[in-house]
Amino acid sequence: MAIKPAGDLPDRDDNAARTRVLLAEDDVLLREGLASLLERSGFEVVAQTGNSAWILPLVREQVPDLVVLDIRMPPTNTTEGLDAAREIRNEFPATGILVLSAHAEVEHAMELLATGERIGYLLKTRVTDVGEFIETLERIVRGGSVMDPALVQELVSARRHNDPLAELSPREHEVLALMAEGRSNAGIARRLWVTEGTVEKHVRHILAKLDLPETDDDHRRVLAVVTFLETR
Repeated sequence: MAIKPAGDLPDRDDNAARTRVLLAEDDVLLREGLASLLERSGFEVVAQTGNSAWILPLVREQVPDLVVLDIRMPPTNTTEGLDAAREIRNEFPATGILVLSAHAEVEHAMELLATGERIGYLLKTRVTDVGEFIETLERIVRGGSVMDPALVQELVSARRHNDPLAELSPREHEVLALMAEGRSNAGIARRLWVTEGTVEKHVRHILAKLDLPETDDDHRRVLAVVTFLETR
């Protein structure tokens, strides 16, 4: 563990109050480098730690404006940082949180971003512009949310992969939406200005693409509607 309290930092004669930052990162070189960068950029690093057990005590003691932390930290290097982020958000909702991770973990990123404002998730290897990084920190402190573009790309890909409706054509989407409104094939045909036979053909394609099995208990048309509603 390495902790640097505010008293160890050089004094500055700033005209305005500086943003107070706590750093939680077990890579000591990265942590010290970040501390130096932030100090030079006008931030005040009030504390540092490389052990997840010290994150919450330091946050409670210093009440920083922003916490920059890693997800995987000692002692187990699994989700200690994420767990600390949850606690910080619960106890100090006004404190900004930036996760700097070596891994693109979409589930963790979405869980953090779902907590509301003043939250960010960036990949360490993609931070290549100091100016942009500092702007990101300032945006989070002001109430914004930031997600690494690589995570956005992975999220979109995952949704496309898992979306049961992704294989449907635009017309099949229209037909399924009208099915969800409770319309019969005849009613759908009147709405779309097509023949009832054409609607029946679309419905067969929809059921086949959704891979819905015929059973004695469930009607495939009902299952198709349920699938549609679950994705809305």
